[in-house]
Amino acid sequence: MKIECWSVGKDHEASVNSGIQDYTGRISRYFPVEWHILSPPKNSHLLSAGDLKRKEAETICKALKKEDVMIALDEKGRQFTSIELASILQSKANESTKNLIFLIGGAYGLDETVLQKASIVWSLSKLTFPHQLVRLILAEQLYRSCSILRNEKYHHG
Repeated sequence: MKIECWSVGKDHEASVNSGIQDYTGRISRYFPVEWHILSPPKNSHLLSAGDLKRKEAETICKALKKEDVMIALDEKGRQFTSIELASILQSKANESTKNLIFLIGGAYGLDETVLQKASIVWSLSKLTFPHQLVRLILAEQLYRSCSILRNEKYHHG
């Protein structure tokens, strides 16, 4: 199974880039993993929040392949413990999932058309985080899940 982390927005900021790269490297010891940064639409600052989400949804839906399995990060999603997330990863691997995509939407979240395509809608927290920090948290939690699956020392649960 390959893990792909998709994020709508700009490239990783320097303040979080080293952490994201560190955790991504750690994840790669368990699963192939890569990041895809999906550029926001041109002139996005001129669009309403709804129009922007619809344009982003078009880009996301074009990039999705039929066999991809997507987990969308959204504030209205279900919250999981790290152990539950590890179980989800194991379940997707057991199902012979080819590509497991974790999707972080743009500044206004994800359009309903994208959320409907997700096999799971996941909320990291009831708190609001900066977009760049969500990337770092996602990378760390994926690494933590991998270490849980291998019963390694990283997670003290």
